[in-house]
Amino acid sequence: MTNNTAVIAPAATDTATAPAVAESAAQAPRLNFAKAAPKVFKAVIGLDAAARDGLDPALVELVQIRASHLNGCAYCLHMHTNDARKAGESEDRLHMVAVWREARNFFTAKEQAALALTDAVTRLADAGVPDAVYAEAAAHFDEAELAQVLSLIFTINTWNRIALATAKVAGTDERQG
Repeated sequence: MTNNTAVIAPAATDTATAPAVAESAAQAPRLNFAKAAPKVFKAVIGLDAAARDGLDPALVELVQIRASHLNGCAYCLHMHTNDARKAGESEDRLHMVAVWREARNFFTAKEQAALALTDAVTRLADAGVPDAVYAEAAAHFDEAELAQVLSLIFTINTWNRIALATAKVAGTDERQG
């Protein structure tokens, strides 16, 4: 009985969630957050600008791409991969961000430390931020830079949540229109 339940339960769960995922993917945007909460939107833009200040633009995009991938935010993932390309990032590196741990040779030790920190902070509920991950990041960034990287991670996670909660459509970029 237990074996049958184990086999049936995942299939039932997969089947039950598949329509919800397909439905949300085709859903129209729910809310224009910028218009509905302009003060909050402007504050997040300010936080975003402050978080990027002084950081290597390539590192900024890698962190934003990684968090967006982990959060399943197609809107932000599309936007930041395009931004990275415009800034000269290679297709090889862009393709490897999702599997950076297995493709370490594509990234510097500093980038790897930032990506590991991005993983930990983005998946905070899984295990918090392990001391080893924090120590590795602290070994590659001075205190001010580390605060900037953390701020960047906080910010992209906020943007991901705004985009996902309001059903932003991937391939549209409000900054250009």
